[in-house]
Amino acid sequence: MADTRLIQGRYQLLDLIGRGGMGEVWRARDESLGRHVAVKCLKPMGRQHEQSYLRVLRERFRREARVAASLQHRGITVVHDFGESEGVLYLVMELLEGRNLSQLLEDNRQHPLPVAEVIEIAEQVAAALAYTHRQGIVHRDLKPANIVRVADGTVKICDFGIARLAHDIGFSARLTGTGIAMGTPHYMSPEQIGAQNVDHRSDLYSLGCVLYEIATGAPPFDMDDAWAVLVGHRDTPPRPLRPVRPELPEPFERVVLDLLAKDPEDRPEDAAELVRRIAALPPLRADEPPRRTPPEGRLPPMGASARLSGPPRLPGWARDMTTGSKAAGTGPLQPPPDPAAALTGSWTEPWAVGPGGAGPRRTVPRTAGAERPPPPELVAELAGRHSEGLRLARLDRWAEAGEVQRAVVAERERILGPDHPDTLASRYEVAFALARLGRPGDALREFARTAAGRERVMGPEHPDTLAARQETAYVLGRLGRHFEAHQVYTAVLAVRERVMGPDHPETLRCRHNLAFNLGRLGRPEESYDMARDVAAARTRLLGPEHPDTLVTRYEVGYALGQLGRWTEALRTYQAVAAARARVLGPDEPDTFAARYEAGICLGRLGRSAEALELYRELVGDRTRVQGAAHPDTLRARHGLGVNLGRLGRWEEALAEARDVCAIRARVLGADHPDTLVSRREVAVGLGWLGRWTDALAVYRDVAQARQRVLGADHPDALASRHDEAHCLEQLGRSAEAVELYRQVAAVRRTRGTRGHRIPPN
Repeated sequence: MADTRLIQGRYQLLDLIGRGGMGEVWRARDESLGRHVAVKCLKPMGRQHEQSYLRVLRERFRREARVAASLQHRGITVVHDFGESEGVLYLVMELLEGRNLSQLLEDNRQHPLPVAEVIEIAEQVAAALAYTHRQGIVHRDLKPANIVRVADGTVKICDFGIARLAHDIGFSARLTGTGIAMGTPHYMSPEQIGAQNVDHRSDLYSLGCVLYEIATGAPPFDMDDAWAVLVGHRDTPPRPLRPVRPELPEPFERVVLDLLAKDPEDRPEDAAELVRRIAALPPLRADEPPRRTPPEGRLPPMGASARLSGPPRLPGWARDMTTGSKAAGTGPLQPPPDPAAALTGSWTEPWAVGPGGAGPRRTVPRTAGAERPPPPELVAELAGRHSEGLRLARLDRWAEAGEVQRAVVAERERILGPDHPDTLASRYEVAFALARLGRPGDALREFARTAAGRERVMGPEHPDTLAARQETAYVLGRLGRHFEAHQVYTAVLAVRERVMGPDHPETLRCRHNLAFNLGRLGRPEESYDMARDVAAARTRLLGPEHPDTLVTRYEVGYALGQLGRWTEALRTYQAVAAARARVLGPDEPDTFAARYEAGICLGRLGRSAEALELYRELVGDRTRVQGAAHPDTLRARHGLGVNLGRLGRWEEALAEARDVCAIRARVLGADHPDTLVSRREVAVGLGWLGRWTDALAVYRDVAQARQRVLGADHPDALASRHDEAHCLEQLGRSAEAVELYRQVAAVRRTRGTRGHRIPPN
């Protein structure tokens, strides 16, 4: 390794990631594009080598690096650059945030991985091999350490071309006294051991060894002596897998044993055939044992993205667009109790009940515009109009409710003053209606004014003041300002626990919302712990099937999903859906919501056929109850389309995405976030069908819309620009892609210097 930590004046080496037989791997920063990358530095040649040999070596390195850089597949690590610096040959690759399969087994204490994960890994690696083998490229050193599961669930193969380079230039280790060039003994094919010609079927054998190990916990020939391992590969039939792991599907065991055939002619013909065989596997049994929770700080299990059938699933860069909406927090799910009775007394009466029906209010000083008490009949009329606004809200007629309350606010402000509790009660309802109408920015302004007025008049610890502050936190979360929301929720909760006690319904509601917000801050363990405790308290106080208890159990399911514990999440959502059907009725929106989330879990567990059936039924039920154009009906149709894609039915998936997109554009507007999600799903489908030129046009359309609506530096707008660059890469327009990546990186750097506060871990 050269002494300098700056390669070619561009790549700043930061941390040593690993060291191996061929050199070192560093985490580095690309100073030109402002992104983090991995830099593999191959060992510099000693002086004992002749210059002619070194010239040949460098040329072979360049040739193999070009081959590696030419590979463009979601399942293969991207090579960005290569060259030589001060005698060090280097490769610049994408930095993978994840764990390789060896590390995953270590995390699991060498226990086998869950069946759904094993099959998902098999499918993704087979798809990547099918691509590379079509290019005439053989890996030669496929092993668990060279297969990485990225944080979003994508599985990537590393070191394509480098293994062949190692073989060509003599870097590979050799067995003492044998003269046999080695890969890694536990994953070598018999033809490698016998120094025979190696083709793509050697990679299939190595993949069989990898799958055998992650499915059973040990490689097929697990001996300490390297020679014994090689003899096992060459002469000994592997033991069947199912005596060790009976829950493995028998057809999958047959796939692995066929991959481990001694004669290459007896293995699957190619990786494409392997993909087809995996796609034809039957659905996994629903009673598969729950997966083991990894040690703290480890990556969550891969079950969040595993599936069992169909061709390769959605790429990681598109996956965030396939999960639909999540739990929305409770907030006040219903308008507050009708306060009409509280609005008919004298406004200066010191012990009148507050608008929320909770506790005394303070005497309100007379203000300008209210020198004399207002006429009682006018006060009564405004109270009646306020009640009418609440009635409209209970009917979900939020636009009308908001208009009624806005008019009442203006009148009450004129005759009572802006800080009168009755004025503030109507302003609170205006804010609530704005939030329900999808205008969180306007709602935030009105809730903040209400909270400030109530604090001045009623005091900071009055229940109505706390209610307004809590709703302020809720809309901050809706605006993505989760750290600010966290601060408000925490402050409100401290007061509620001290004043009302830990088991008061409003205290529990605040804790529920805080748990929800913790999940959005990327703190799923804390979110899960708090939601579980709130669910237990509500079960004890209200009963296991009270609607509030079920709301929190629903949130527990969401936190489990964030932790990758999809089997437990599925059970939770199914239980909530069944209880809501009994308590609320099978056609209630909350019942539908729990069924929808169960469908997401099925997809994440690789049970896409079951998810597809669930969404078909849900679409029918929501269409019957809510209408074909209702946003929730369209969300269920979106989930249906996603699972069609996961099953490889991309023509149908594309047609579904286009239809949903057209309806959303008509009902919600062309630039509504849900419409843009569907338009992006159209682009994903076009890409999977190889229609990259058409996909590029759609990705650009989505990027421009998000820039226009959200601003050029919004994370969603930047993600769309990244999608556009990826599409350009697929079309071979690398220079344009690099320029676009550079622009995105520059904007992200600018956003990072604006002093945004980072929430604590």
